[in-house]
Amino acid sequence: MTEVRTAHTADLDATTLAAARTLLDEAFDGDLTELDWEHALGGVHALLWAGSDLIGHASVVQRRLLHAGRALRAGYVEGVAVHRDHRGRGHGGALMAALERVIRNAYDLGALSSSAEGRRMYVSRGWLPWQGPTFALTPMGIARTEEDDDGVHVLPTPAVPLDRTAELVCDWRDGDVW
Repeated sequence: MTEVRTAHTADLDATTLAAARTLLDEAFDGDLTELDWEHALGGVHALLWAGSDLIGHASVVQRRLLHAGRALRAGYVEGVAVHRDHRGRGHGGALMAALERVIRNAYDLGALSSSAEGRRMYVSRGWLPWQGPTFALTPMGIARTEEDDDGVHVLPTPAVPLDRTAELVCDWRDGDVW
């Protein structure tokens, strides 16, 4: 029996945060940087438990995206992973369903940057690939992020019309900007 629980970073104890970090390290084969972990903090976490074992994690944090002359409040998805022994059972979808509820009720849109492996799941859930050019608002001004064009996906909400062929600009952060 598995259960998805949501909680803000501030409500998670050190043991749970350490378990989530370990899970992500293993799921990303040691390629999770300290900045990647930092990007997953400060918002709402979806945690998938099998008894007392943490077997899945995803989080949504607030970011600002610039689109069509507007600064949009985006629920940005980070740190999506399911323990390798529990994959292929719909757990990733369960984690995303919990975050999508948060996004639809608290943000102008959802956004994420997907690996090639994750794209199929996101698209099957209604996330749309961004078709226009991507940029980042850096300390030196707006800079093109062409290397991220293929991985950015959005979850539209009825309140905000999107032109997915237009420019999309993310706010600045250290590490991977998207």
